[in-house]
Amino acid sequence: MGIANTQRTTRGRFYALLCRYTENFLGWCSLAKLTRAMLTQPAFAQTQAVLTRSVCRPLAAMLRGVLAFTVLFGLTTGTLAHADELSLRPDVPLSYVVKKGDTLWDISDLYLKEPWRWPELWDNNPQVDNPHLIYPGDELALRWDNGVPRLGLVRRSDVKLTPELRSEPLDTAIPPIPRGQIDPFLRENKVLVPSQLDTLAYVIAGDAGRIISALGDRIFVRGSLEPEDKAFNILRQGDVIADPVTGEVLGVIASDIGSASRLSMDSQAAGNADVEELEVTRMAEEVRIGDRLLPLEEGVLDAYFQPKAPSVAVEGAYMIGVASGVTQIGQMNIVTVNRGDREGLEVGDVLAIYQTGQVVEDPVTREMVALPDVRAGVLMIFAVYEKASFGLVLTASRPLAVGDKLKNP
Repeated sequence: MGIANTQRTTRGRFYALLCRYTENFLGWCSLAKLTRAMLTQPAFAQTQAVLTRSVCRPLAAMLRGVLAFTVLFGLTTGTLAHADELSLRPDVPLSYVVKKGDTLWDISDLYLKEPWRWPELWDNNPQVDNPHLIYPGDELALRWDNGVPRLGLVRRSDVKLTPELRSEPLDTAIPPIPRGQIDPFLRENKVLVPSQLDTLAYVIAGDAGRIISALGDRIFVRGSLEPEDKAFNILRQGDVIADPVTGEVLGVIASDIGSASRLSMDSQAAGNADVEELEVTRMAEEVRIGDRLLPLEEGVLDAYFQPKAPSVAVEGAYMIGVASGVTQIGQMNIVTVNRGDREGLEVGDVLAIYQTGQVVEDPVTREMVALPDVRAGVLMIFAVYEKASFGLVLTASRPLAVGDKLKNP
């Protein structure tokens, strides 16, 4: 009530002051003087009232609107600016010496409440080739640049700060995200759409009629193999990935079994142009009849995964599977996500993990009430396919499970 009365009093004073200034203006301007001389006092008072209604009140309303817009714009701008600020954790260290085994994510998580925004925290250092390459023993310092926190390199572990570049093997620098869990998984698992899997060549027999083949054995493959392809991954169809809400088939997990190479370009079986003889050159499991062959893609994996916030609004995303057959999901576990390139996900996107809120009984009304979803962790997308993705759980504040929701962080 006190605030409302104060607001009404302020508006009243503002209106009265505006009317008085308008009246003074009308009183001393030549037109007002002429009007006052020509009209009687009652007529002048009536004219003044008309002018007050037609000029003073609309002008006051307009100024009040301008004032309200100015205040609202200032508050909104300030709120948005504040929301976009980097938020540091309490009691962060002003300096930190990098240890062996650290990652950029670990250090960013030490300083930031939102560690996926680490590129905004790390200060470019002109004295090194790549400001995001830091090494064990390097000393970092936190400073503020125009009120914005920056984390920069102040001392190298074994070199002085000179304009010279550091000559050091790339694999000794600490990575943004640990690849120890990711690289083997990427070699062993792919997501293929069923139509793509059905077009791949497949093993129809082993040498000497064997059902199971091993390293060094020859296998017979039927299907279309392009002449330029010399080596192949041997894959086995695994679980079908389906959306838990719509039931749409998103893909099929294809597990790595091994590799095979062509013996020669004239290795077609006699009388069967679509059957070729290959040799097993690598084996993760025994090769079976029906296993598929996918041309081996040669290339170098990206050295680093760079965590970032998604560029799109993530909706309807869930963790729908977990590797290694575990039931409870924790930090560094790999999960399957029911969103992919079709929905705009990219490698490096960071998603927040939410658990559905419990349903409890209201002790007063006896109604069943659903509690809000609870944030329980963070994951990063590291492999994106057309309709599905693989993600690595980076943090987990409680045990996670298949079916937990994924949202923008």
